[in-house]
Amino acid sequence: MTTMTHDGYVAMIELDEEAGLFHGEVINTRDVLTFQGGTLEDLRAAFADTITDYLEWCRERGKEPERPYSGNFTVRLSPDLHRRVATAAARSGKSVNAFVAEALERSAG
Repeated sequence: MTTMTHDGYVAMIELDEEAGLFHGEVINTRDVLTFQGGTLEDLRAAFADTITDYLEWCRERGKEPERPYSGNFTVRLSPDLHRRVATAAARSGKSVNAFVAEALERSAG
């Protein structure tokens, strides 16, 4: 599997050798967006068309389209882990947010 991006949307790509098609699914929205193509060029065009169609569909319905990742998310921790993270952040002279962001950056690469 590999990924492909278009306007900030990320899709996982799989090859169906039997059908001779590439299948893509957008992975950074809760909405289900899929597309396919027989060549890389077809796949790229289908991805772009899918995003265009999705944005148009949302506009027609007065729905705000899901944008890929706002940069904010909530994490639920046990009180003990929360205390340990806050303590470690304070020891390093960082806010909890900066401390966690750095730890996630190291883990995610």
